[in-house]
Amino acid sequence: MDDFSLVINAGSSSLKFAVYRRPGSEEWRLESRGQIEGIGTSPQLSLKQADGRKLIEEPAPEVKNGRDALDALARRLRSLYGGSRVLGVGHRVVHGGAKYTGPVVITPEVLADLHRLTPLAPLHQPHNLEAIEAVSKLLPDVPQVACFDTSFHRSMSSVAQLVPLPREIRERGVQRYGFHGLSYEYIASMLPQVAPEIANGRVIVAHLGSGASMCAMKHRKSIDTTFSFTALDGLCMGTRPGAIDPGVILYLFQNLGLSAKEVETILYMKSGLLGISGISNDMRDLLASHDSAAQLAVDYFVYRATKEIGALTAVLGGIDGLVFTAGIGENSAEIRRRICGASAWLGIELDADANERRGPRISTGTSRVSVWVIPTDEELMIARHTGLLLGLTTAHNRKHKPSQTQGAAYSH
Repeated sequence: MDDFSLVINAGSSSLKFAVYRRPGSEEWRLESRGQIEGIGTSPQLSLKQADGRKLIEEPAPEVKNGRDALDALARRLRSLYGGSRVLGVGHRVVHGGAKYTGPVVITPEVLADLHRLTPLAPLHQPHNLEAIEAVSKLLPDVPQVACFDTSFHRSMSSVAQLVPLPREIRERGVQRYGFHGLSYEYIASMLPQVAPEIANGRVIVAHLGSGASMCAMKHRKSIDTTFSFTALDGLCMGTRPGAIDPGVILYLFQNLGLSAKEVETILYMKSGLLGISGISNDMRDLLASHDSAAQLAVDYFVYRATKEIGALTAVLGGIDGLVFTAGIGENSAEIRRRICGASAWLGIELDADANERRGPRISTGTSRVSVWVIPTDEELMIARHTGLLLGLTTAHNRKHKPSQTQGAAYSH
């Protein structure tokens, strides 16, 4: 195998990774991808080649935490690719704050900045940074790149980024940041090929998964998004509530006497689809259930998505195209059908057969608004940025090719 670049997406209970071949004159080529899941409980390591063939699927009992997961990953990669050289490591980092408007090569100063942003993403940032620090020890001479979920939204206007609180609070970093930016950036890069007729128009992209948000784009730039200061705002999600009256939070503190940690746990881990249904945070389970609470959770998910499409359409001054992506968006024909049906007033006409086939176009030829399913590929986006920043590729030879990740997990 040629020299390669490694992409890492570290979470609280899982470590996702992808190996990309060193490019010549073409796009980075996926060699393999996998994950270590169940960290801290029953860790399992899986690795597949780009064509889906299994390379490794085994328990990883030695993995007790994120650093153990990196050690285990390094051992497996050495056994598979021992004759190759790691050219660079790209990381998904949830929060780049207002300062980092694009990917950056990681230095001690950058790492210190990112640690200061941890209070803005307490459940994600620590794991992202722990992975960077672990790689620094394992591969001290290999450069690393941080790619931020917030950067894509820095094109939003000052009004769209505003949180209407006193200036002295806003000056301490309280603003609307937005997230899922790597996913939106990938979709924006694919629009000219997949849907050229809407590529530079008014497009709403619905990233629907366990974490869910929408982005309004014009000329493939972010105009507005449903996420805000944190990844709690906007749409109903697997375990997060989405938009909620701030007075509810005050009530939890003042009247129910809950602690800050208890409220944090409720908002991040016990709300959303799980909180409404009391059954599951997995859309597949809820769609298969005949329980009225499960049906209510699905109805609310669709309701909130439809409401946000209307709001973002108003911000854009109209809509030319709607794109579904991520786990639920790519895989659930039923959720796409319900959202498109509730948004028919915009001129959306769904092609039922195309919707079942997952498109890519799932609207009729006469639909005033075209609707698409485009699989996202955040790992490839990170690989692209890593190659560019480290001088391994150039913008000229970085060709955009469709993602090969159809069928991504619902938990994306």
